[in-house]
Amino acid sequence: MALWIVAGCSALSAIGGATAALDVFELRIPQNLPSVGGSPLARDVVVTVPAASGALNTDRIMIRPSPLQAAFLPGVRWSEPAPVMVQTLMIQTLNGTQGIRFVGRQPVGVVGDYAILTELTDFQAEANPEGKDATIRMRLTARLVRENDTAIIASRTFLASAPSASTDADDIVVAFDQAMQRLLLDFANWTMARLGRPLPSS
Repeated sequence: MALWIVAGCSALSAIGGATAALDVFELRIPQNLPSVGGSPLARDVVVTVPAASGALNTDRIMIRPSPLQAAFLPGVRWSEPAPVMVQTLMIQTLNGTQGIRFVGRQPVGVVGDYAILTELTDFQAEANPEGKDATIRMRLTARLVRENDTAIIASRTFLASAPSASTDADDIVVAFDQAMQRLLLDFANWTMARLGRPLPSS
């Protein structure tokens, strides 16, 4: 199925039904996520909403027809604005390791033990020159901060990509899911290793 790319009047290909209700998509945490085993680390970790540009801070699914153009797939959206969705997935992934006492958006007490501060700079499909397929690109920078003295313990930039068979929304979302799972697995391995509870090899 071909589709319009919403950015003014620009399009990669054509489809009717512009007035149809938006279909909602969400992404998954890694399906092969290992757990630590044993008692969880007695720490509270807060994961903040990633900082993001205005073009990324939306629930619309971005595709770039060219490096300087931001457009959005019509008729579809994420279940939450992209930065909030990524925050939710990071929290769910760390909780899925069963290696930390508490992981959430807000600390249990006045302040947590650690905060993970992130910036989302890429979270889009990029149409290939012929316009028939696309590549998903993700870039997330994370900093692990010790709350009692605001010291940055570690930082890392995570990159992930995945090919999409077409510019059809279903194919693009499948590729987003593949890239997101790889990025989240790298993020979980890095975080747990920095906290002294490395994940077992999957």
